[in-house]
Amino acid sequence: MTTAFDPIDLSGTQLTNRIAMAPMTRSRAFGPGHSPTDSTVEYYAQRASAGLIITEGTQPSVVGQGYPDTPGLHSAEQIAAWRKVTDAVHAKGGKIFAQIMHAGRIGHPVLLPEGLVPVGVSAVAAPGQVFTHDGPKDFIAPRELTSDEVRETIADFASAARNAVEAGFDGVELHGANGYLIHQFLAPNSNLRTDEWGGSDEARIRFAVEVTRAVAAEIGAERTAIRISPGNPYNGVSEPDPEPVYTELVKQLEPIGLAYLHLIENNRELTVALRKLFSGTLILNAATEGFTGAGELALIEDGTADLLSFGALFLANPDLPARLKAGGPYNTPDPASFFGGDDKGYIDYPALES
Repeated sequence: MTTAFDPIDLSGTQLTNRIAMAPMTRSRAFGPGHSPTDSTVEYYAQRASAGLIITEGTQPSVVGQGYPDTPGLHSAEQIAAWRKVTDAVHAKGGKIFAQIMHAGRIGHPVLLPEGLVPVGVSAVAAPGQVFTHDGPKDFIAPRELTSDEVRETIADFASAARNAVEAGFDGVELHGANGYLIHQFLAPNSNLRTDEWGGSDEARIRFAVEVTRAVAAEIGAERTAIRISPGNPYNGVSEPDPEPVYTELVKQLEPIGLAYLHLIENNRELTVALRKLFSGTLILNAATEGFTGAGELALIEDGTADLLSFGALFLANPDLPARLKAGGPYNTPDPASFFGGDDKGYIDYPALES
């Protein structure tokens, strides 16, 4: 029987276990030009016992930023700063993928250089507000990307992926979930286009597929992955009937030969259906009532997933794989450290006694 503590070959990248650290926004890129700092190096190195670390969302371009102090992968100083992170993780025997995230309409002009505004699929504002250094701000209607700009944005993803490899990452995960740009193309309430990028299920899928193909062509499919969240209403997207859209999406992604598909689960039946369509490695962020924990490890044993991704529990327990194997004890996640709060997500949690 396969367990969470068995190794796995991720398209040529050897992982020591099947426990992944999920990508989690930190808003602590305080270095020059929104680059990681030494605290970021320590944070990821502490968690290098994960089979795979997936970083916080990292913007592929200046205009792709949606939150304060999030890191990028579009400048030389960012590449150099991330190299310190990847070197530290590799020195401890870990593997790390960069998550590339274009926020699209999620953001605000105060987060961008003067003269820039958020861009999106269509000029439709997301509901709600975003936190900024000036306090909460209502989302605004983004400037709709032209067809040429859509192509330029695809090129930005590919360029960021190339920069990630230069920075020493083992691969990249494209953020196609949680209401950000790729997901905005997929959802019918945020994509009102009638050109080649919208107007039908097939057209709305096109951006996600084209970005994935472009990145795979740039750095190799074995280093390319994508995260999706069918039916997830986060950030105001609405997908009343996700099954046909995501079934077709996965069918088109399947022949690319990706390193993995990372699924944020909302419906177990759809999870099982997509699993059957995708022959590669499936990382599952399982649907749970609370934090993903030890109870979900059975999903690897029964073959529902190949790896499981853990979020909040990894913040509180940098040595999470060892704690899961030992059956605990677990430090309780502190919500104050999740996003823009104190640094408890980085240090000072009690270590597991040997």
